[in-house]
Amino acid sequence: MVGLHNKPDLPVGTVGIKNGPLMAAADGFVVEVAGRGSHAAVPEAGIDPIVAAAHIVTALQTVASRNVGALQSAVVSVTKLHSGTSWNLIPDKAVLDGTVRTFDEEVRKRVLRRFREVAEGVASALGAEASVRWVEGPPPVNNDAELAKLAEASAQALGLAAIEPSPSPAGEDFAFYQKEVPGLFAFFGTSGPQEWHHPAFDLDERALPLAAAFLAELAERVLRHKGQEQKGRE
Repeated sequence: MVGLHNKPDLPVGTVGIKNGPLMAAADGFVVEVAGRGSHAAVPEAGIDPIVAAAHIVTALQTVASRNVGALQSAVVSVTKLHSGTSWNLIPDKAVLDGTVRTFDEEVRKRVLRRFREVAEGVASALGAEASVRWVEGPPPVNNDAELAKLAEASAQALGLAAIEPSPSPAGEDFAFYQKEVPGLFAFFGTSGPQEWHHPAFDLDERALPLAAAFLAELAERVLRHKGQEQKGRE
């Protein structure tokens, strides 16, 4: 199976083809920190979930920096922190949301384990309680080596420039297909002024017929290759 994604920072006529990891697993999390509410003037009467949540945010930065090797990669980002409704009350809970990005399934499992241990342990040390809900997203996009070679040959046949792109920490649902069958996901240059999801996103439509021709050429090469393999087994 083959898929393409537009790439605004690549010029039209360029295809980004990479064997192995191309895009990250994109998981989410929700951490609810339970404390005990009190008046802000007497914090000793309660358990402050905001203080606990703040310490959790800081401690979570060690999940990547102290549990993932220098030649591997992980991102842990807390993107929301909500708590309280009044200026003079310590609330009874705080909620953290965010995302984790990884390129390797073993690293993904390790990060999840340490994330939970850190969040729960820090909360407990401060008298609070943390519950972690993991929102599993798509796994890493991991391209098939054989399809990558055929894609490079297809690009060359059409006069397109084939480059090896840097892995992207963005996530992509195409990875679910790759769990079932060999797959290749590639970037196709569209010479856009802004990156993905930007409000000023646009593309050079000259890329569209080139992308269609590339997919058709690659489909023919894959079919010929599979046919030759079949004959070799007969």
